[in-house]
Amino acid sequence: MIDTPFDADTEFDRQLDRLVQLGYPALAELSEDTFRDLVAPLRARAVEGTAGLPTPTDARVPFLLVTTRDLIPVEARLALTTLVGKRKPGFLDRHYAEDDLPRFDPIKELEVPAGPAYLLFDVDRGEEFRNLPPATAQDEMTAQGRLPLTIDEGLAFITLHPAALASNRCFSLVGSRCGDKRVPALWISQGAPKLGWCWYGNPHTWLGSASARPERIGLD
Repeated sequence: MIDTPFDADTEFDRQLDRLVQLGYPALAELSEDTFRDLVAPLRARAVEGTAGLPTPTDARVPFLLVTTRDLIPVEARLALTTLVGKRKPGFLDRHYAEDDLPRFDPIKELEVPAGPAYLLFDVDRGEEFRNLPPATAQDEMTAQGRLPLTIDEGLAFITLHPAALASNRCFSLVGSRCGDKRVPALWISQGAPKLGWCWYGNPHTWLGSASARPERIGLD
């Protein structure tokens, strides 16, 4: 069998169509056309940035169209995530205090573009970091020339590629921190995606740490 070459144009359309089908334009208080026009400038950059990258798998994808909390709140996007073959919506762990999520900002090592959307490249759910504390995982991915994902990026990953979140294949989002020892993470609970948090120094056998290439491409 001959592998079909990865087509970034088609994949960009697929990701954008999925966001539209899920109702992102209405949540952003935009028309569908306005929403599509908003992210359209990223199409060419997606094609450029994926040259030479492998085709997508459940664990690793060439790029993500990331929408941010500047466009739609975290909890609204989380509620639109589901596991493969399931219908129960994603939900927030009760251990997050009220108004806690806005305190989790990208760490200083990341250069996250300002604005409502951007591209992230060569995204991996970090299975190799399972049973390692997020602190150790961050050091190891940095040594590999990679950086951790934020909450927005983790949500984009499981929204656009639901198979990325699977039993014993869950992941921390070390790229979002709020000044304490907590690290956000996405795992499975009650048959649905759950955004919770773990401690920076604690390992879990079922929890890796997601990473990506350092560069992020914004709309400017």
